[in-house]
Amino acid sequence: MIAATTTPYTLNLGGRLLPLDRPRVMGILNATPDSFYDASRCGSEAEAIARRARAIIEEGGDIIDIGAYSSRPGADDVSPEEEWQRLDRALDTIRSLYPESILSVDTFRADIARRCVEQYGVQIINDISGGDLDPEMFDTVADLHTAYILMHMKGTPQTMQEAPRYNYLMADVTDYFARRIDRLHRLGVSDIVVDPGFGFGKTLDDNYRLLRRLDELRPLGKPLLVGVSRKSMIYRLLGTTPAESLTGTTALHTLALINGASILRVHDVREAVETSKIVSKTLSV
Repeated sequence: MIAATTTPYTLNLGGRLLPLDRPRVMGILNATPDSFYDASRCGSEAEAIARRARAIIEEGGDIIDIGAYSSRPGADDVSPEEEWQRLDRALDTIRSLYPESILSVDTFRADIARRCVEQYGVQIINDISGGDLDPEMFDTVADLHTAYILMHMKGTPQTMQEAPRYNYLMADVTDYFARRIDRLHRLGVSDIVVDPGFGFGKTLDDNYRLLRRLDELRPLGKPLLVGVSRKSMIYRLLGTTPAESLTGTTALHTLALINGASILRVHDVREAVETSKIVSKTLSV
């Protein structure tokens, strides 16, 4: 039986409400020189950043997610100073052009999160580590009253793909989220989005099993974000490259929406928006 695409959640983004009564699309803007998909890299050039932000908005994206620390497997570490310099340039450019846009920052560092929220009004913190890489993150998010994307990752970006193993994949992932959601609730954080972390400490089979059973995370009572765009779970299975993975990405987005995803984090915004409209229409008639 095909499941409904979304549960009608609403995120409070600093007093601005974002209803999730339809799937939302989060466009990726990488202010990095080494993200795994080279077409997504903007670096620090204001013109490239502006061009990418404009494309996300014009193609129908709801959220711009800015990252300055590549989390691809085996990526080099980036100092807090370098991460902030990259984000500062990107956020200054985007806010000057699109002051009302909804911005998310992809960081696991609490101090970076605080600067982004306080200096640029960033509404969402997207933490790949679920609070594990900075013990101050949960308290910081609570203090800032910002929305928080809680992702599952096993290990660090440098170690996560070194033979990851689970006793019971879905039970382990669900328990991981339940414990952290409880901690966040105790601190007064309620605007939480759950991201299963495809490709972050998972084998190829783990990723596909997680996608097939995505709806088992619904009892957590939080909207689900899925980030599978052009990832290795596609191109390793098909024997292709990230650049050749758009068709596979669209197929996985369709499955994710059917299984309950509320937000898609993507490189190809227009295609994701169109996929969302088609799936939503199919499931509503």
